[in-house]
Amino acid sequence: MNNSPLKPDLALIHGWGLGHTVWQPVLPLLSLRFNVHVLALPGYGTPETLVNSQPSGEPIQATASFTRTAETLVKTLPDKCILCGWSLGGMLALQAALLAAQGGKTLRGLILVGSTPRFTQGVDWPHAQPESLLDTFIAALATDAAVTLQRFIALLNQGDTQARALGRTFLKQLHADPLPDTATLLVGLGWLRDVDLRQQLAAIDVPTLLVHGEHDPLMPLHAALWLNEQWPNAQLEVFSGAAHAPFLNDPERFARLIADFFHAPAIH
Repeated sequence: MNNSPLKPDLALIHGWGLGHTVWQPVLPLLSLRFNVHVLALPGYGTPETLVNSQPSGEPIQATASFTRTAETLVKTLPDKCILCGWSLGGMLALQAALLAAQGGKTLRGLILVGSTPRFTQGVDWPHAQPESLLDTFIAALATDAAVTLQRFIALLNQGDTQARALGRTFLKQLHADPLPDTATLLVGLGWLRDVDLRQQLAAIDVPTLLVHGEHDPLMPLHAALWLNEQWPNAQLEVFSGAAHAPFLNDPERFARLIADFFHAPAIH
């Protein structure tokens, strides 16, 4: 299926530890209605051409700077693109939306999947993880990165009605793709520890779809509820029985929601 000027552009950003192939199960459904761009974050390799997806040239260049990575991401995007980020990718999507607004680049909309403006807990932010969780992952990476990522897969699926099936899917992807190196993984954990975008959210004024799992063990649902209260242009969709990967728990519903929210009919 060819890309069409009649379809909106949709860019997908994966999260920490697992690369762009996490989107494979939903690409055929999304490609019916969108020109899909699958982006690779620093250290995760170049996207493949999958179904109707478009690899966006070179992978985003490695950098330890969260903001610099978001700047590069904005430059990669077509104008009037819909930006969809999962987990850490959603945090980068938020930063990219802020930079796009400041730089005069138009985004058609934003989709945050299992994401949050701040990952770690604070005195005024209970909807998050203790920093000790990141310390545990940092220590484990020093011993065995592959085993650490396998444990991460088990954690992100906790509470999902399809945990076993999703675990097999993630492990298959993990074994098929080159592992990101330890330095790349540590940079991502540093971003999760340090980034806090809550005070900047008012500057984002684009239609935003929030997709969250009912039982997300990493990004608590209350973080998405908080985000939904902050934005008059936001719509929250909670996936019952899903954990941290609602787009894989019910790919059909995920694709349908995005298409309906952005009024994107199927084009054959």
